[in-house]
Amino acid sequence: MRIDKYLWCVRYYKTRNIATEACKKGHITINGQQAKPSREVFPNDKITVRRDQINYILSVLDIPTNRVGPKLVDVYRKDETPAEAFQHLELLKLSKEHYRAKGTGRPTKKDRRDLDDYTPDLDTFFDEDTE
Repeated sequence: MRIDKYLWCVRYYKTRNIATEACKKGHITINGQQAKPSREVFPNDKITVRRDQINYILSVLDIPTNRVGPKLVDVYRKDETPAEAFQHLELLKLSKEHYRAKGTGRPTKKDRRDLDDYTPDLDTFFDEDTE
């Protein structure tokens, strides 16, 4: 099965056209090599999908005949994405919440210093989670 069709079947992309565009942009790799949309997928392949600033790592378990329901997706793929990737996404969301409103102009020196004081140290953030 083609990689764009596979990613559409296991519901990583809403349409095949979006999956095809992701392949053309280089967001999809199979076993460490960039994949064209027509690249065939076989069981035991490792697929890396770059979406929403997260690298999803998938193992192909089986090939579906057509698009499957959300409950059956785990039959055809195994998600091996590390938890740290999702923690990084949460940090990005937090940093964007407290940023300046759009259209307020360039930050002043005082605003910049306040942002630097507010930004948490990433090393201490990850150390707290592991304890």
